[in-house]
Amino acid sequence: MKRFYAILTILFICLSTACAKGRSTKQGAANMKIKIEVTSESGGHSLTATLADNSSAAAFYALLQKGPVEIQMHDYASFEKVGSLGTSLPRNDRQITTCSGDIILYQGNQITIYYDVNSWNFTQLGKIDAISQAELKKILGKGNITAVFSVNE
Repeated sequence: MKRFYAILTILFICLSTACAKGRSTKQGAANMKIKIEVTSESGGHSLTATLADNSSAAAFYALLQKGPVEIQMHDYASFEKVGSLGTSLPRNDRQITTCSGDIILYQGNQITIYYDVNSWNFTQLGKIDAISQAELKKILGKGNITAVFSVNE
């Protein structure tokens, strides 16, 4: 049993290290930043995120330049909040392991905010800036949330 816990701990450390090293979220010479206003059971919170360097993130940013996008999100599998974008964006799916704070495009028309780890074929849209997993879990709460995505000006 001790061996199982030791292996589990090593796996967790490896995944945490991979998340800490992160994936590049720079868009050319300038970072594309967005704002996310979250309303949950714990109240209202304002977050910022840096978008990834891909055509999906660029299309998402272009959509947000037309005006804020409000998404009703629900908890899924105790590691993400997910909701319908209401439109489709180009997909750049690849096998990735998500980290807390990742903003993911799923199936081209669903937006997810991860607060824990998951591996699948996804398109990364961006990453929430400067927030710990514990802080993000507290902000997102256990129930449904409303997230308003907008250009960070």
